[in-house]
Amino acid sequence: MDARKIGLLVVSIGISLGCLIWVLSGSELRELPGEIRTLRWGWVGLAVVADILVYVFQGWRWSLLLQPVAEIPVMKSIRAIYVGLFANEIIPFRAGEAIRCYLQARWSHLPFSVIVASAIIERIFDGVWLVIGMFTVAHFVRELPKQFVQGGMVLAVVVAFGAIVLFLAMLQKNWALRNLSSIGWQRHLRVLIEDLNLIGFSKYLAYSALMSLPYLLLQAIPIWAMMKAYELEGVTISMAIVAMVLLRLSSAVPQAPGNLGAFQAITALTLTMFGYDEALSKRFSLVLWGVVTLPLLITGFFALAVTGAKLSELKKQAEATAQQHQA
Repeated sequence: MDARKIGLLVVSIGISLGCLIWVLSGSELRELPGEIRTLRWGWVGLAVVADILVYVFQGWRWSLLLQPVAEIPVMKSIRAIYVGLFANEIIPFRAGEAIRCYLQARWSHLPFSVIVASAIIERIFDGVWLVIGMFTVAHFVRELPKQFVQGGMVLAVVVAFGAIVLFLAMLQKNWALRNLSSIGWQRHLRVLIEDLNLIGFSKYLAYSALMSLPYLLLQAIPIWAMMKAYELEGVTISMAIVAMVLLRLSSAVPQAPGNLGAFQAITALTLTMFGYDEALSKRFSLVLWGVVTLPLLITGFFALAVTGAKLSELKKQAEATAQQHQA
């Protein structure tokens, strides 16, 4: 790991640790065991099931997006995603994104660059809907800290730039056929542009874009269900959507594995913004994090076991494959 990555890791862990210290201070943790005993476990079950199914939906979307270039079974996409989620929970810098792309490329026999491009397209779709959600939230929630609105504006610029670059790449098929050879890095770039052209001018691109909205909204269900499980007064699904949008926006910033610290801080701040007691909000954030993280760790562990490989090996292979396609 180079000095830049080490410095970024130290800063991100420091920020996450600071957030966690703030959440734990004044949270009156002595109340937590009693609150856990009185949880409405039916709602907890709904939160767990919804949290797992969200990524089943994502796997379906990913297979649909790649449909023009390969027929990929949805279950393989889902398994790659769960392994990636497991990696993100325990490895910094969201290494799970590279690992899930590597697994998908290995299983589908598609070029790694094409799979990475499809993952970037997914993120652009998510970013577009997230930006729309961010400015919708800003319109209705006047108490929203201005930092979140500024973050939404930055995200909008990044998403727009990425969308323009990908769109231009999709239009370059004829140029690629005329000017790029079938040797070395030019071959990789040629295949990437040809496959992007297939994806970009397919009806499946539009289907995947539309599926990204329910995929984003489904992520609010575990939050809403846990609010109901905690028997918070005056809970509405719109509150959960606001919390989900803010959590997704904050996850774009490098932080500790599993979003530990930042997740709790954003959740607690959102609940206090809606008028809930600060100590109660902090305790709720700890329980919510456990409910949405533990099932993914367990599911991801089993998905990794099915691959028959160690996580450290997959990380090395993914990094080596990425470097090979950059050469």
